[in-house]
Formats: sequence, structure tokens, C-alpha cells
Amino acid sequence: MSARHTRRRFTTAYKLEILRKADACTRHGELGALLRKEGLYSSHLITWRQQRERGLTPKKRGRKPVPVDPQVKRLEQENRRLTTRLQKAEALIDFQKKVAALLQIPLKPVPSDEAD
Repeated sequence: MSARHTRRRFTTAYKLEILRKADACTRHGELGALLRKEGLYSSHLITWRQQRERGLTPKKRGRKPVPVDPQVKRLEQENRRLTTRLQKAEALIDFQKKVAALLQIPLKPVPSDEAD
């Protein structure tokens, strides 16, 4: 059984270097010798030249990011704002309880809105 072959990946720098060498080939058979030496096909050069014309930007791998719905973004901001307000209110209530305990002021029980 043979080893599993993996697809070769070429860096942008390597592609540009090979294209530079290929463009410098002027004599008959010189380009073929370069391709054999590097283990490449002429289709590689065609694809890489097209990429070079488009700017040779590598394709991003993986899933495309899901665009964020503006309403979701607005609700997340509101959630952060309300969470901050809640933390401040809880800190203030804790402070009031401590002051009341120090001054021995009885506090009225607060009816709970939450279902237990």
C-alpha cells in the first residue's frame, strides 16, 4: 500500500520567484527544463500569472464569516449597556446596606419581582 499523497501548497513568494524565472526563459526548451526541475506543470504558470495580474492575494480558507444582523448588533450593545447599569446599581445597593448596617438603620424588605 502506498503512502497517501498530499496536495502541494505554494507560497506567494515561491510563485513570484518561479514566474520571474519563467519570464526570464528565452531559449527553446529552457522553460520546460525549469518546469521539470521544479516539478511543476504549465497550468501552474497560467494560474499563477492570472493570480499575479489580480494581485496574487491568497484565498482565505474555511467558512466565510456570517454577516452580523444590525438588529443583533444593536441588541448586544444595549445588553452591554444594561449589564453595566445593573452592576452599578447592585454596587450602590450593597453600599447602602453597609451604611445602614453601620448606622443601625433598619431597612424595609423589598418585594421581589423574580419568581422563586
